[in-house]
Amino acid sequence: MAVQRMTGRDAFLAVLADEGVTHLFGNPGTTELPVMEALAHFPQIRYVLGLQESLVVAMADGFSRASGQLSAVNLHCMPGLGHAMGAIYAAKFSGSPMIITAGQYEIGHGLQEPLLYEPLVPIAQPLVKWSFEIHRIQDIARVLRRAAKIATTPPCGPVFLSLPGSVLDEEAEIDLMASTRVRAEVAPVGRSLLELVDVLARAERPVILAGRELAEQDAFGPACELASMLGAAVYLESVPYNSRFPVEHVCHMGDITRNQKKVRETLAAYDVLICLGGDLLRMSAYSAVDPLPEGIKLVHISERDWELGKNYHTALAIRAHVKSSLEQIIAALALRLSDAQRKAASLRLSAFERVNWQARRADAAAAIESFLAEASQGQHQPADVNKEAKVQPESAALIDPKVMMYVLSETVPDDALVVEEAPTTAAFLHQFLKVRRPLQAFGLSSGGLGFGLPGAIGMALANPGRRVVALIGDGSAMYAIQGLWTAAHLRLAVSFVIANNRSYRIIKDRLIAMRDSDHFIGMDFKDPAFDFSAIAAGMGVEAICIREAGDLASEFSRAFGKPGPNLIDVHISSGYE
Repeated sequence: MAVQRMTGRDAFLAVLADEGVTHLFGNPGTTELPVMEALAHFPQIRYVLGLQESLVVAMADGFSRASGQLSAVNLHCMPGLGHAMGAIYAAKFSGSPMIITAGQYEIGHGLQEPLLYEPLVPIAQPLVKWSFEIHRIQDIARVLRRAAKIATTPPCGPVFLSLPGSVLDEEAEIDLMASTRVRAEVAPVGRSLLELVDVLARAERPVILAGRELAEQDAFGPACELASMLGAAVYLESVPYNSRFPVEHVCHMGDITRNQKKVRETLAAYDVLICLGGDLLRMSAYSAVDPLPEGIKLVHISERDWELGKNYHTALAIRAHVKSSLEQIIAALALRLSDAQRKAASLRLSAFERVNWQARRADAAAAIESFLAEASQGQHQPADVNKEAKVQPESAALIDPKVMMYVLSETVPDDALVVEEAPTTAAFLHQFLKVRRPLQAFGLSSGGLGFGLPGAIGMALANPGRRVVALIGDGSAMYAIQGLWTAAHLRLAVSFVIANNRSYRIIKDRLIAMRDSDHFIGMDFKDPAFDFSAIAAGMGVEAICIREAGDLASEFSRAFGKPGPNLIDVHISSGYE
């Protein structure tokens, strides 16, 4: 780009726009006024106002996760960065390409230790790919170009820039430079490819762990083809970053889970584990049981080299673009597999039909449909769907979360995006939701709460015209409830479905399982209970409360078909009534 005389603030926004940034998410303060003033000159960048800094980072994270595009955030100096740290932590794991900026006092003023001041670069550094403060107006373009290149180079992730007001307000002759993108579609060749094909061809009981990069690289087609060629069972990696694999494929068995004992028992049936673009058994709470059984051979292909061989010896650890790799592997395997190997793979595929995700979903769905039919005739109370559960009388009027998730999965529009942050009910959603496309469904990336509600807003902005359905636990919702205002302000097509069990049920479950105690302190929201309908109405969002299972289908369908945002507060059993 040609050299131009301009202010630092105009140069900042001009480079962002040239890098493809269409939305700047923020919550402004005094140190951000130079950027807010200059935005009037850049109508191609839409400013998205959030009411707290963690929310605006989560919105940008959701935008990038759903679109793959570079997003930008502007925070308010030290307190704003502090508020945002949990959301930046989540973006680190989701791998979203984001340029996160924060206004800073004029160079030199920090010596006097004014209100709101702290050196920002070292605070952000542990959670981002690069952290830097711009000290000269002449460096604005170079720094932003580098930041965009770093953020968008796989493995993608957030970067952080501190923006002193004095640099933004200066004026100089500036070369805005041009954008650079690193091409990363590399695949194994030569000896690596030969060894890889040999291991896969010799596998007698192969299993695939399907990871996030399959969705990010639009690689469902070749992933399905490889699974069918090998007759390999497919499990989804343990963290629900995104869709990962089409669930109705014959090889799909479901989530691997983060229960170490269960994972070990599952994998014990196989001789070769092929991890495609995912984390290799990223767990959560400690267990003395190692999730990886002895004797299984590991193959791991990922663009994230840090994950390769991180916790386990990996026979073939290949840093590569997964989709490009699959294309090479499939072509080589087609020439390598014998008739006997193809027949063995075909027999495994036939056996999968009786035990795969589709078969188990059909059985569970039939039981729920029968229950709903009988309940509509007054033959069952709403909690009877789990006959083995010991249901207390108080729970009889509450909706079973499994029923809620089944009906939700049946009524979500085919082209909708789904994001979930409901730790104890999401497992039921994954049991029923028909995920067919890459980047159709999203979940927690870091384990920390607060992404789901604002993340859904970012996803809606990235996909105008498509409904976003956000399944949010009641506890999770309260981490970011003011995000409802932004959804209403922008009239976004988001349905916030609250799984309201009036508690932190996951903490109760773990207290019992891990500490053998049922003395629950600080885990209930009953006195007073949250009135989500009133909260939503106060922020301009239409809301409804559902207390009977028979109302779920009609109310979900109505809400998902209406324009603009809405909230559906579903009262479900907590399991501890």
